[in-house]
Amino acid sequence: MKIYALVALGGFIGAISRYALSSYIQSKHQSPFPHGTFIINLTGSFLLGFLFRRYNVHSEMFLLLGTGFLGAYTTFSTFEFESIELIRKEKVLISVLYLTASVVLGVILAYLGYLLGSFLSFKHV
Repeated sequence: MKIYALVALGGFIGAISRYALSSYIQSKHQSPFPHGTFIINLTGSFLLGFLFRRYNVHSEMFLLLGTGFLGAYTTFSTFEFESIELIRKEKVLISVLYLTASVVLGVILAYLGYLLGSFLSFKHV
């Protein structure tokens, strides 16, 4: 039961954080590009890579922060919806840029987070 409580608590905080930060970021940009979701998903990719390397995958910390918080903080469904909305509004080039940059940069940042977690693991063990 403790495992579910950790995931639920992390998910609760992650969902609220995503909504608040994404709304704030998007309010600062008046372009059709979905800056809020883009930044949320990239920072979430980096943090998940870092956590994956830093903590044992089955540890309580990973369940709280990785599965719970970052699972709710990042959002694939919004990413897909915003991509379709851009196409529907005939902003195909922006949609392709968003899709490509999100996937490529997300993988790169996840890997950089993993490397940083590796570096810090060796420094503090």
